[in-house]
Amino acid sequence: MPAKIEFFFDLSSPWTYLAFHNIRPILDETGADITWRPFLVGGVFNAVNKSVYAAREDSKGPKARFFMKSLRDWAAWSNLPLNFPAPWHPVRSVHAMRACCALEDDQDALVRFAEAAFAAYFDRQENLDEPDVLAAIADGIGMDGTALVAQTQDDAVKARLRANTDEVIDRGGFGSPSIFVNGSDMYFGNDQLPLVKRAIERAD
Repeated sequence: MPAKIEFFFDLSSPWTYLAFHNIRPILDETGADITWRPFLVGGVFNAVNKSVYAAREDSKGPKARFFMKSLRDWAAWSNLPLNFPAPWHPVRSVHAMRACCALEDDQDALVRFAEAAFAAYFDRQENLDEPDVLAAIADGIGMDGTALVAQTQDDAVKARLRANTDEVIDRGGFGSPSIFVNGSDMYFGNDQLPLVKRAIERAD
């Protein structure tokens, strides 16, 4: 049986943007099945990883400078455009992630929307907290953007985002992306994708 991957993600995370693309060749190579799971990374930070906020305050320190260098090196290695940070970074992603939750049951649609939204934020610096921006992203890939934005106000969609976020916390996650192989083996971030591949191959 192919390995089962769960990829918990928030569109606001630059490392998730990279991992979203870089995990896909691994899926092609290994035949692993993946389920894309949207959640709200800010909710996770508030619950179990508040140190993120302190790190953001030291935006000019040596660790922050290295963070940006590493991020740009990884983007170049991944052959992905990176125009970051945007003026509104860190962007409030709740509306965008609700839109993703509205699409979660249609995984193909979710992937197409996430790919377009990542490009909008990390290449064109569009504000994912603006409903009009989200509608335009959806319209641009052949969806009904107005209808999708309306769904972000549905109680069931809001509840799903909360439930996905709580699930990440309950399973030991602390940021985005949180990647699980066969249910319990957790990996975090883009740089651990070689370990994800190893776990998939060992599970086969």
